[in-house]
Amino acid sequence: MHPHRCDVIVIGASAGGVEALIELCRTLPGDIPASIFIVQHMSPRGTTVLPQLLTRAGALPVTVPQDGEAIRRSHVYLAPPDHHLLVRPGHTLIRRGPHENRSRPSVDALFRSAAIAYGPRTIGVVLSGLLDDGTDGLIAIKAAGGISVVQDPADATWASMPLSALARDHVDHCVPMSRMSALLCRLARAPAGPRGELPAETLAEARIAEQEVVAVPATAIEPPGKPSPLACPECGGVLNQIPTEADNVRFRCQVGHAFTAEGLVEAQNDELERALAIAVRTHRDRMRLFQTMEATARDRNLPHAAERWAKAASESERLANVLGHAIDSLRRLGEQNLASAPG
Repeated sequence: MHPHRCDVIVIGASAGGVEALIELCRTLPGDIPASIFIVQHMSPRGTTVLPQLLTRAGALPVTVPQDGEAIRRSHVYLAPPDHHLLVRPGHTLIRRGPHENRSRPSVDALFRSAAIAYGPRTIGVVLSGLLDDGTDGLIAIKAAGGISVVQDPADATWASMPLSALARDHVDHCVPMSRMSALLCRLARAPAGPRGELPAETLAEARIAEQEVVAVPATAIEPPGKPSPLACPECGGVLNQIPTEADNVRFRCQVGHAFTAEGLVEAQNDELERALAIAVRTHRDRMRLFQTMEATARDRNLPHAAERWAKAASESERLANVLGHAIDSLRRLGEQNLASAPG
């Protein structure tokens, strides 16, 4: 690695990202003078064949690094499932830290760590994906003196992540995947600029991502920001509101779970849907119980009791249907938010 060049490339992708990453690895030369780190949102369970797919696609070796592995030039490092990929000067960190926007690995966590460790030597790249993971990380990279790049939203399978970055960050480059490789090769050979100063909130959030979840109760780091009236959808704890730009907010709880505003909306929608689904199931179980009691009352020639149980069964069925319609409405609202939001 070269201390005076932009030789650290960090890439984040979500939905539609695999295809973009395959195209990128297919076109990157095997001697690119940079180390490349990738977070692709994936299932937390099992293993991934993505390293083999990306290695077969092009000339660069692609591996899932071990914790503390030395960083090599002209090498691609892919975040493992259910773990954050972070960087320190000269080596990687693999941590099972708190989820960010319900994701682990998190693009923002990788980008933040690179901004701190390598400052102006960092090139941050946001590719296809839903919601807005990566935007705050790009802002940190820019604040540290690095370079921000996004895939052209018109070229992305899912445009939300690139659109979010374009809306909130002064992005340096916005290109389709057909031009991404040439751009990154040119930037990797360019001299790095001066280092910028990162805010205290960014440094605190980076330390939180480095914690293992099992160690959080003993070594908890106070989250930045001020307590809000909102509860964390993952653990129920109080969410601190973290100041960002005037029209944006982020949240983080005492355990370390982090959310953008849009990520919190999606998490709350999921929580509501789960609660409503439990209520629907309970009402349908009650309806079947009441129908059984009605049949028993009729068998015993108890018409008044049978009528009471029949009314109760009808009311439970009505409530189950009402809640079912509420779930459908909640899902449609979530789809509309994804379709209309910039990130």
